[in-house]
Amino acid sequence: MILFPAIDLKDGECVRLKLGDMDAATVYNADPADQASAFEEQGFNWLHVVDLNGAFAGESVNGAAVEAILQATSNPVQLGGGIRTLENIETWLEKGLARVILGTIAVRDPDLVKQACKLFPGQVAVGIDAKGGKVAVEGWAEASQLEVVELAKRFEGAGVAAIIYTDIDRDGVLAGINWQSTLQLADATAIPVIASGGLASMADILRMTMPDAAGLEGAISGRALYDGRIDPGEALRLLAEAGEQRK
Repeated sequence: MILFPAIDLKDGECVRLKLGDMDAATVYNADPADQASAFEEQGFNWLHVVDLNGAFAGESVNGAAVEAILQATSNPVQLGGGIRTLENIETWLEKGLARVILGTIAVRDPDLVKQACKLFPGQVAVGIDAKGGKVAVEGWAEASQLEVVELAKRFEGAGVAAIIYTDIDRDGVLAGINWQSTLQLADATAIPVIASGGLASMADILRMTMPDAAGLEGAISGRALYDGRIDPGEALRLLAEAGEQRK
């Protein structure tokens, strides 16, 4: 069970949004590379990065900041936001990303995702962002009529490394992860699921150690880590202990 610390990039800075609103951004660190180093020093062994400007623009915008992060940490990094072509995917993987996260393009062109999975096995994840149970695209600015599970099932057997499932209605407001929807998705697909959106406290960390959450690959934490609501050492210890007990 992996706890992924999040770095969300807006205008080259490390920020957190509230409910996906770009105008409701709080800057937590003007130096994303410094933040990446700090997370590694705290004991985290993965990093989740989102190019927020890129998600809206449909192309990478904070590339310089991402490259600085890759130089600053030895941890594997997954990146989402504005990655929508095979060329984009190949370029970022060559720069050292562990995996790319495809969101909008997974809705618009699922065949491209399947092709990417074949070309870059184990390095392609799908981001499913939901609002009111429906998939949202274009940096959460546009809602579709597609159900979350319906989209996930399109990629069964395609080689998708993980699904990052975000409940937009809970993102950045510390309301707690939507465990019901997250676990329903995990039960409905053989693809590993990563929970995102709303992780609020150590109670959510404890919830990750429960038997019914064993099928999750992990969860992403942003604001709760930055605000000190989660103790990194304690959280990582609890998850490691739970992992040992499941072996």
